[in-house]
Amino acid sequence: MKIARLAAGASIVAVGALVLSGCGNPYQSEVQEGTEIFVAYNEGFMAFNSNSSAGNNTANANVKYITDAASSWAYYNNTPELVKNTDFGTYEATSEDPLTVDYKITADAVWSDGVPIDEADMLMAWAAMSGNVDGGWAPAATTGYSLITQMPEIADKEITLVYDEPYVDWELIQPLGVAAHGTYALAYPDEYADVQAAWDTYKSSDSDDDFTKYTDAAKKFAETAKQKVIDAIQNDDTEVLDKLATAWNADYVYTSMPDSPAAFLTAGQYNLLDTKEDEYTTLVANPLFTWGDSPKYEKITIRAISDSTTALQALQSGELDIWTGQPTSDILQLANNIDTAEVQTGIQASHEHVDLTFNNGGPFDPATYGGDEAKALKVRQAFLKTIPRQEIVDKIIKPLNPDATVRNTHLVSAADTVRYPILSESNGSADYADVDIDGAKALLAEAGVTGDVEVGFWYPEGNVRRGQEFELIAASAAKAGFKLVDESEPNWVFTDPEAEPINSHDATIFAWSQTSLAVGGSDQIYACYDDPMAKGGNYNGYCNQEVTDALATLNVTSDEDAQTELLKTAEAGIWADAASIPIFQFPGLLVSSDRVTGVKIMPLSPDYFWNFWEWAPATAAAN
Repeated sequence: MKIARLAAGASIVAVGALVLSGCGNPYQSEVQEGTEIFVAYNEGFMAFNSNSSAGNNTANANVKYITDAASSWAYYNNTPELVKNTDFGTYEATSEDPLTVDYKITADAVWSDGVPIDEADMLMAWAAMSGNVDGGWAPAATTGYSLITQMPEIADKEITLVYDEPYVDWELIQPLGVAAHGTYALAYPDEYADVQAAWDTYKSSDSDDDFTKYTDAAKKFAETAKQKVIDAIQNDDTEVLDKLATAWNADYVYTSMPDSPAAFLTAGQYNLLDTKEDEYTTLVANPLFTWGDSPKYEKITIRAISDSTTALQALQSGELDIWTGQPTSDILQLANNIDTAEVQTGIQASHEHVDLTFNNGGPFDPATYGGDEAKALKVRQAFLKTIPRQEIVDKIIKPLNPDATVRNTHLVSAADTVRYPILSESNGSADYADVDIDGAKALLAEAGVTGDVEVGFWYPEGNVRRGQEFELIAASAAKAGFKLVDESEPNWVFTDPEAEPINSHDATIFAWSQTSLAVGGSDQIYACYDDPMAKGGNYNGYCNQEVTDALATLNVTSDEDAQTELLKTAEAGIWADAASIPIFQFPGLLVSSDRVTGVKIMPLSPDYFWNFWEWAPATAAAN
């Protein structure tokens, strides 16, 4: 299941010193023919464009990371530190006023159809992510990009981004995503017919000659398609932009292999070979990859296994090589009892939380009470007072991490030893330190709400730990008069703005998975939005203008004391509105077979996938 949503989100510390990547030698493939590694995640792949709101999911991002990490300008190691990927390209700030950043692709990097990765791809990434281009693009987040309202200048494999204000996390902006010519092909499939025919022939024959014919056809198509994408963006051609945005939003969403290769063009060490809904996704070494670190395995298969016991049994029997998930104490003991496994534990940069929906006509929506916001607030406060956070931590998390505590902030974790105490002491979380059934009943009485209050509660179906949390919350909430309705399902439909512009669930429980050490970025979760297609990670329709302004200012504030004050303002606002409540920081558990080497635990998303190119068969390492 989707254990976490992708977000720059709450930061731990500011971006650290950059570490230079040390390679630079001519590429030599280290792929060992015939090797395959089987790894697991607790949900399946369902979208190839993880930058879109519909694709904004950890499982999707893991796959996208494996296919495209080599074509990024930087990535995090597990220290964590930001590592510059100079094998792919360079970037530098050439001006502070206005903040101006130049990106250049220096590698002979190509998409999996042989088409060069270039300025068209970078320009489309800006168009899709910035919110400053027509078409109805629905990105998961616009943080940072939204400050780039000026049309970027482009040259051969170069782009220059000019910020309206000095974005504090500018080094985390990486203007690349899905292929520009691939998106154009999905928008205009008739123009792609020759390439499609060549691909179909290659699929049937699997011959090198037919593969060459396919890549030749793709390159010919891309010469025109890339320019059309550039022209549409630069000339505000709304007809073309509408089609591009529709394709970008929707045509990369799939759970079985699409017919068009344009929907799975990759830019790194691995290509997408096959995927089957809720079962597996298989990746195969990219024969066109010639830059960066060579992987060792020919194939990587990610199995979707929601049940932790099943996963560990598969690992013990030799059917699985790496697993991580949301463990219970029984699972930790089971892992430790596997003689052939290495068990790594730690604290993840992900935190569990419950969000309440403000705009769906449910019990927490002011519209339900004739627009009476004060009444809706009391109902939200009453519900949050029933959530047994300490009981959840004691029964589910402490057996895994004896030092675990309830998390009392939205925007920073306890790892930030300076800001966490400041925020947790001033944000109003003390009002929810303990379950307060009498206080909840009193608030409902003040609101004039009688009888059972029905709450549609969503959690990812099949997630054992979340199921346990739901049962504990339902039992506690019932004491105050809340009747929880189990609305669990596996597909996270409420996160897709096209499928569900307004979240139909009254309450949701999931985790924000931190992908970086960004200072800003939380506006994508807690800021107001007018267009449902641009809601980013704000799935519950929450809007407080003071919170929005504070988080927007945080994105362009470099002074640390000023940052803290802005975080205090935003924190206090979120708690005062009873919009959401944090529960705990994730305990990390990574289990790997002694058949594989190079597996290292990582606090940030993409979790253990962060160094997939270092994974190697243990037999080869011994030799």
